[in-house]
Amino acid sequence: MSEKYTVGVDFGTLSGRALVVRVSDGLELASSEFVYPHAVMEKSLPDGTVLGPEYALQHPLDYLGVFQNAVPAALRSSGIQAADVVGIGIDFTACTVLPTLEDGTPLCLLPEFSSRPHAWVKLWKHHAAQGQADRINALAHARGESWIARYGGKISSEWAFPKVLEVLEEDPEVFHRAGKWIEATDWVVWQLCGLETRNPCTAGYKEMYQDGHYPSSDYLGALHPEFERILEKLGHTLTPLGARAGGLTAQAAQWTGLLEGTAVAVGNVDAHVTAAAANATGAGQMVAIMGTSTCHIMNGESLEDVPGMCGVVDGGITPGLYGYEAGQSGVGDLFGWMVAHATPPEYHARAQEQGVSVHQILTDEAAKQAIGEHGLIALDWLSGNRSVLVNAELSGIFVGLTLATRTPDLYRALLESTAYGTRTILEAFEGSGVPVHELIIAGGLMKNPLLMQIYADVTGRELSLVASQQGGALGSAIFAAVAAGSYPDIYEAARAMGKHHRAVYKPILENQKAYDRLYAEYKLLHDYFGRGANEVMKRLKTMRADALLERGGDSSGEL
Repeated sequence: MSEKYTVGVDFGTLSGRALVVRVSDGLELASSEFVYPHAVMEKSLPDGTVLGPEYALQHPLDYLGVFQNAVPAALRSSGIQAADVVGIGIDFTACTVLPTLEDGTPLCLLPEFSSRPHAWVKLWKHHAAQGQADRINALAHARGESWIARYGGKISSEWAFPKVLEVLEEDPEVFHRAGKWIEATDWVVWQLCGLETRNPCTAGYKEMYQDGHYPSSDYLGALHPEFERILEKLGHTLTPLGARAGGLTAQAAQWTGLLEGTAVAVGNVDAHVTAAAANATGAGQMVAIMGTSTCHIMNGESLEDVPGMCGVVDGGITPGLYGYEAGQSGVGDLFGWMVAHATPPEYHARAQEQGVSVHQILTDEAAKQAIGEHGLIALDWLSGNRSVLVNAELSGIFVGLTLATRTPDLYRALLESTAYGTRTILEAFEGSGVPVHELIIAGGLMKNPLLMQIYADVTGRELSLVASQQGGALGSAIFAAVAAGSYPDIYEAARAMGKHHRAVYKPILENQKAYDRLYAEYKLLHDYFGRGANEVMKRLKTMRADALLERGGDSSGEL
């Protein structure tokens, strides 16, 4: 019997990656990446329309480019025949949401809406709806809504309802014209198989779908008299994870180079599928997917309220267990900001001379330091805080700057700050009765040995590493194998196709003690600025937004 294969497609913040995987054992044959031509639109739309502060939009046709370019390229490189591919699976950043007509046409592609920012895809890191999120949270607590506890007591501005409420209040015509509001992962699956399906992962974690329903129309109407109409535009029939959404249409087969009718798996979230790629489907195995941001994903046996978690959903990761999610809004983004905007030319020149990245130069310099040598503590909130404070209006800070401070000092302080953020999340889970037995790292940042050792030392835990460099795409390929009928469930598929290496990094006792002292200082700053003692960060952001609007809305920071 000939070998069979699946294709996993991982839609990230800046690009989409396709991976061809052997069904019998998870062997990765070939991959290809397609970089989104429009990237993230933070300053203006394609026609030049200026965007306001905290915007992060995308172009839906960039997503189709992944199917038209990355998938056929990966298939060609693999050397296998299309007839041997039994399924294709999709994962996506979330909450990334867009308004469409009833037939799935994105509103932003209609000429009359092409200059309207709210008609475009709102990427996960669109943070302009913080005010709406605050009102959603306040009203939920005032009314005693039971679902709010499932999200750690706070809904993030990154989730669907704040974003859609923002549209209703700022451009009601877009809200009412939209026949549907749909997660991008469900929209791209729709484009592949011609059938609209809604997945329970994004519904549960990003749209407050709990115990078989969304928040009540009475509650939504109390937020805004017309907001209850959002219930007409969401999916009320959810298709289980790992199920077959449909088969490739003739058009999609032409795009991808696969055969018409090839099984298409129900869409999923990038972080959540990585648990399958790591074969980390048991209770207490936390997978931290570290890239632009970090998502912390874990199954638990019981339903508990964890302050500041992003959500807990029955079967949200795998059937039969409670799937927990937490996260950090900025991790790799912080290091990228440091290189792009706070690193002198001499480091760029050295990197070019040595043929390495600026990140490598700064990492090498930072690795020479003793713990605490730079005299700094940083707060890892340059993109706001997702867990455990759930506040996009928070911002970053360095404490301890002197005239002796140099770029590698700042870089190491940022590395450490993200580790402190992860320790805060671990402590929140364990303090709430959700034990973490194993910490598994996935994503591009696991390739940085200094960062990994810092995480082991700061958390006091051994770190396991996912065996694949493309955990999202591999996870989607595993779900595709289930959708194609190659395995009866995700547990068997993950055991056959997923893998992680145990205890690759171990904490060093002396380092752990030194970081305990620094972490105590981090917690003091964390609580002082993050829990309301001093809201200077919020006030500064408000002043910045006002100033930008006065000068025409340019949020680039460039004069």
